[in-house]
Amino acid sequence: MSSTDLRKVRLIIIGDEILSGRRQDKHFSTLVQLLSQRGMHLGGAEFISDERATIVTTLKRSFASGDIVFSCGGIGATPDDQTRQAAAEALGLPLALHPDAERLIAERCADSARKGQGSADMLLPENQQRLQMGVFPVGAEIVPNPYNKIPGFFIKDHTFMPGFPVMAWPMMEWTLDTRYANQHHQVSRVEHSFLAFRLPESRITPALEELERRWPGVKAFSLPSMGDGGHPHIDLGVKGEPVAAAEALAYLREEVLRVGGQLNPPEK
Repeated sequence: MSSTDLRKVRLIIIGDEILSGRRQDKHFSTLVQLLSQRGMHLGGAEFISDERATIVTTLKRSFASGDIVFSCGGIGATPDDQTRQAAAEALGLPLALHPDAERLIAERCADSARKGQGSADMLLPENQQRLQMGVFPVGAEIVPNPYNKIPGFFIKDHTFMPGFPVMAWPMMEWTLDTRYANQHHQVSRVEHSFLAFRLPESRITPALEELERRWPGVKAFSLPSMGDGGHPHIDLGVKGEPVAAAEALAYLREEVLRVGGQLNPPEK
């Protein structure tokens, strides 16, 4: 499988509490790690509000992309949870209580009742409200939730999960391993970098451009730093197929020296 055959993976974080700073996102770094463990990488991420129109617009674009997408947040049953409704609207589908979700939510209520918490009577108003968490766009499949059984849902390569990490992260792993195992470790990719000193970024930029022309599958990167009280430097590197990346890295080191940079910190 070539790099052009690989599916792009993206992340959507939904929640005003993230945008306002009341809560800090933890999903981004975790998904990056989970993908890396499987030889995959994250191709993009966006953070959006709970506003239904915003979610609908985002999901319409996202569903049309053909990407693998993980969406966290907004699938509960309170007024600020609009993701289930927005997904249905974006796809032009009705909403309906999923029978498997109904069964799992009832099991959760019964489990809680056995612990003296609530009732297993699903006709009670509070349990009827809980069943709303199993109302998904028609045609969706459930995503199991090992933490409390209340599932997320999957439709058109989009996996919708709660915002709670203890629930979302196992759902991410299950989805990657169950639905997208054929994407694991398909292309061998490495990343190499080194520090360059006494070198303005503008002077090495032509070499970075030439590198990507010579090795089309390799991406170059340049991350300048003021050195935090030490020596200013540039973190230069390459990402790509191992052999090509090694060749490109050697070229880049040579270019740094050729244009007057240093590979070691200057002496004080």
